[in-house]
Amino acid sequence: MVALEHYLLVSGLLFALGLTGVVLRRNALVTLMCLEMTLNAANLAAVAFSHYLGRVEGQILVFFTIVIAAAEVAVGLAIFVALFRQKQTVSLDDLTSMRS
Repeated sequence: MVALEHYLLVSGLLFALGLTGVVLRRNALVTLMCLEMTLNAANLAAVAFSHYLGRVEGQILVFFTIVIAAAEVAVGLAIFVALFRQKQTVSLDDLTSMRS
């Protein structure tokens, strides 16, 4: 049986790795993937606590979080495609302004 602490340790490492990627990377797609990693780290912690407490509310919350994250990715990718068509780059340093 895997203890709660192991799940929380993996969740913390995933969150730290995702946060580091968001802060250090300048590519918009990599930044979006790192944001998703931080969301999944929070989901892992919520499911671990839910299982540990024997309740289902955390798992239901994670289901809704995944649905919202999928919508966020679709909107984010659409914005990045539109910006790439206009500016020919996905570097966040070059996309500091929404005006052309």
